[in-house]
Formats: sequence, structure tokens, C-alpha cells
Amino acid sequence: MKLSHVDATGRPRMVDVGSKPESARRAVAEGKIRISAEAYDALAGNVNPKGDVLTTAELAGVTGAKRTADLIPLCHPIPLDHVQVSVELDPDLPGVRVEASASSVGRTGVEMEALTAVSVALLTVYDMVKAAGHDMEIGGVRLMEKTGGASGEWKRNQH
Repeated sequence: MKLSHVDATGRPRMVDVGSKPESARRAVAEGKIRISAEAYDALAGNVNPKGDVLTTAELAGVTGAKRTADLIPLCHPIPLDHVQVSVELDPDLPGVRVEASASSVGRTGVEMEALTAVSVALLTVYDMVKAAGHDMEIGGVRLMEKTGGASGEWKRNQH
């Protein structure tokens, strides 16, 4: 089986999407970061020497989505129509949950943009609260749903 993402020498290459029809595309991703109880209390009280962690992480996530092709070598740069990043405290972790959605009309999907938005938002939380301790864990970064393109709609099974 010949893989479409490698050339004749076996080197990776960008997939040619030029002949694909344009379609509306949307992707949603999520992730979380577990932090210490001390760091959580500081976040909940909005007491942080670097400022508003949750808002900064949301902005960083949007910026990350917009810069995805600069970070992922074979990812197509695509015009994004919309990016939404939601960063919320979760006392059960304790920590922060992030959800991001990205949408575009184009020839390739926006899954990488949504996943990058989540990852950058989580890394921003880490950076901004690390003074309270480095005992943090980023995890659960995953695609939740996508629409558009030849493969159509996909949703993660929540069972």
C-alpha cells in the first residue's frame, strides 16, 4: 500500500488537497491540566502574579490555532473563519479544562487547529501557575468531533 503522505523516497510530504472540493469544516477538541490545591485556590481567587490566567489562556489558544501551520511541519496553512476557546476551572481535578472549536471553509480539516488551540491554552496555564509548583499534569488532549470533508461527521463515543 502506497501512503499518500510520503514521496517515492519515503520522505514525508504535504498532502495535495488542490483537487478536493471546498466544504464547511469544524472541529472540537478538549484537554485538561491537573494542578496543586494551592495553585487551584490562587486561580479561583484570581490571585496570580502574571495576571488573569484563564483569559490569557483563552487568547493564547486562539493564537495557537492561528499559528498551527507554523508549528506542525506538514500542516496546511488555512484561513480560519472562527476559533472559540473556553478555559474553565474544575474543582474535581483540581485544575482547568479547556475546550476549543475551529471552523473554516476549505479543502482540508481544522482538527489540528482545534487540538493546537487546546494544547497552547493548557501550556499557558502551566506557564502562568508554575510559581505555585511544578507538580502539574497536562492530559486528555483529544478530538471530540469534526464535520465536513469527504469523511463527513465524526463524534467521539462517550461510553
